[in-house]
Amino acid sequence: MARVTVEDCIDKVPNRFELVLLSAHRSRQISAGGQISVDRDNDKNPVVALREIADEQLSPGDLKEDLIHSLQKHVEVDEPEDVMEAADVADAADADAPAEAPAQITFDNLSEDELLSGIQGLVPPEKTDDF
Repeated sequence: MARVTVEDCIDKVPNRFELVLLSAHRSRQISAGGQISVDRDNDKNPVVALREIADEQLSPGDLKEDLIHSLQKHVEVDEPEDVMEAADVADAADADAPAEAPAQITFDNLSEDELLSGIQGLVPPEKTDDF
């Protein structure tokens, strides 16, 4: 293949934008030291990536999965965690101790009028040239 264009690959990946994303991702893989499956022929990495897609050396589905995986920052694991709740830990530690009433947490309850009067009493921040 002398030169490859997006039109040569459009039958493999019908969406042009997805094709560009996949070939750019593959080009980055090649730059990072990934093995190429076609002859380089003095071509740059983006051209090699497009040639691999056009020659069906790479599956677009596999490339897409790899791209998605590389963009994920946090992968959730569906396995349940073995975390004991605080009540279970206390029960396990004090199994022989006499039972005590749990401490109750209380919050201050403000009425709407008290909240508004508190907000109105706040001093506005000084104006600076930054804002």
